[in-house]
Amino acid sequence: MRLGRVIRESESTAAPERSTLPDLLGVLFAALGARYVACMRIEPEALYHQLGHLVATVPDLSYGQCDTTEVHQWLARVCALVDASGDPIDAGFLRNACDGLDGGVLHDSNVHRIITIVYRALARAELAAPTSAQGTYIPAGGSFTALAAVSKILGSAKTSVLMVDPYADAILLTEFAVLAPEGVEVHVLADATFHKPGLEPAAKYWAKQFGLSRPLDVRLASPKSLHDRLILVDSRDAFTLGQSFNALASRAPTSLVRADSETARLKVAAYNDIWTAAVPLI
Repeated sequence: MRLGRVIRESESTAAPERSTLPDLLGVLFAALGARYVACMRIEPEALYHQLGHLVATVPDLSYGQCDTTEVHQWLARVCALVDASGDPIDAGFLRNACDGLDGGVLHDSNVHRIITIVYRALARAELAAPTSAQGTYIPAGGSFTALAAVSKILGSAKTSVLMVDPYADAILLTEFAVLAPEGVEVHVLADATFHKPGLEPAAKYWAKQFGLSRPLDVRLASPKSLHDRLILVDSRDAFTLGQSFNALASRAPTSLVRADSETARLKVAAYNDIWTAAVPLI
């Protein structure tokens, strides 16, 4: 692919008198994404993992915040992957919605449409992915679905689970961590600044009631050093959450996506280092 040709196509797409650098970057990234899909077939499992990552990293699409290189790159990847998911109608609606992020009266409606289409693409990709790679799509208000999804993951643990959530509170322990099998070590990693006050007393009551039958270790990482909400199982498998445990699917849809083996290996190594440097809460 010739980059110069893509740039010329980008320039012919936008009106010269209204073009700005972010406008041109948006068109360029979209063109690159479309060329990528056209030239490379994406396997179902890879498509599922890539869409899951985009769901977990949705940027701020509100007016005044969405005209950045980061957002243009995210939107371009979304358009490319929705194209690859095999629904041309959704792909067309998505492109129109992306073009409509202009601060007009339909801006918020277009944001909602983008998120909805991405989740539909994720659901399709999950159905096509191998069973071993599948995670869970959790609709808004799907509290029981969220509980069942986390229960399935924690129930597979044999030795340990690490639950990472910068904003962890008592709910993480009382509703989710307690689902881990008896005897499995439960490790919780939260942000030293952003964790909620209820986490510490809940951890103390847990230790008092369960003792060694359900080992618990809660630690606080340095401020703003945690960028994921995830579950690591037996230092091998990694599952990424789109929201914090204390608000999981309460007001907006989310997903719980299993990472591929290489990504899981990298996350395990990275969070082992953060865990080692973190400060015990109790």
